[in-house]
Amino acid sequence: MVIVVLDENLRYTTTPNMPSTASNPIEQAPRGYRKYVIPLESNPAVFDELIHRLGASSLRFEDVYTLDDAQLLHQLFPCIHAFILVLPTTEAYDKDVEEQDRHLDEYQGYGHGEHVVYFKQTIYNACGLYAILHGLCNGSAREHLGQDNALSKLLARSIPLPPEQRALALENDSALEEAYVAVATKGETQAPDAEHVMDYHYICFVQSHKTGHLFQLDGDRKQPIDLGPLDERGLLSDSCLAVIRHLITEEEGAQMGVNLMALVSDSPPA
Repeated sequence: MVIVVLDENLRYTTTPNMPSTASNPIEQAPRGYRKYVIPLESNPAVFDELIHRLGASSLRFEDVYTLDDAQLLHQLFPCIHAFILVLPTTEAYDKDVEEQDRHLDEYQGYGHGEHVVYFKQTIYNACGLYAILHGLCNGSAREHLGQDNALSKLLARSIPLPPEQRALALENDSALEEAYVAVATKGETQAPDAEHVMDYHYICFVQSHKTGHLFQLDGDRKQPIDLGPLDERGLLSDSCLAVIRHLITEEEGAQMGVNLMALVSDSPPA
């Protein structure tokens, strides 16, 4: 049985028992970031406030506590548009990602032919934001964004841009930054500093609106990871749930501190 263990007292993606502003200086952080933000608490209420401020008022996030019963998940959440997984970045995980990316080219996609809309992460501690945007800008969630709001405008600006220009557009989006700043310090626990090095990471799983394939989207990776086709159940397909189960259970004790959220709506898009 795969149970996603969520510690309600440790919503932030930081190492258990680590003071929120102590040690782990920014000098340890990877290069390539041009901006720093307070990390988002892994909390559906915080995520909801952010996406509603951005214009996605018909969508919400829900905690997912088990992956063992797809039928039950469908009953609870009939319309799942994306999964966001928060997991520890253990040494083994980092080495595995490094080995996988060593064989990949940097992503160069853009335009309406993209299988997924992908944002390269250039804002430090913003992996939660990138996971949210990947969930909103891909798959069936796109149909819930509405028109003439911060999200729909960001998506429209981003699609024609190659990766580096797209990253800059996201960094310089004042509406996005205003909404993020308004919610970043909210939640159940004290917010860490913007330059605090976090030991957990957000990953988004979506179904491509172009190909129907499952994609793993992580702005810190070299490119979107195509995990193959899904059946008619979409993100509740066995192949999708198996990928997430594997990430949760592959490391001994990895369940501790793991959190899984689903981006859902009460009805499919009109």
